[in-house]
Amino acid sequence: MKRFDVKRLGRLVTEIVVLLAIYFAGCQIASGLQLPIPGGVVGMALLLLAFALGWVKPAALQLGAGVLMAEMLLFFIPALMSLLDYGVLVRDEGWRILLVIGVSTLLVMVVTAFTVEAVCRWRLRHEV
Repeated sequence: MKRFDVKRLGRLVTEIVVLLAIYFAGCQIASGLQLPIPGGVVGMALLLLAFALGWVKPAALQLGAGVLMAEMLLFFIPALMSLLDYGVLVRDEGWRILLVIGVSTLLVMVVTAFTVEAVCRWRLRHEV
């Protein structure tokens, strides 16, 4: 087991605070402008913009993002437990729900791929 490292803990807390601040800024922008987009998505767009403009390097938030990703299941347990209350709905309309989940997941993957490709091409053009 790794020894307790105050410097690493401080960096982890700082990175998580930065990620939460970006999330809350996205929420404030979404509610202030009455956007039909969740604040988390606006926050991700802000983070992508900060990465693209070079304000923040992805490595600077790698530790905090890694911890949040590792504990992601913890964030989904309440949503999964609520399925127990709506068993009849899942039984009757489950195929439609799965279809929507599948199509939306595929769309997110495709849009993400195109976005990453576009940002990489843009960055290569502007580095020269």
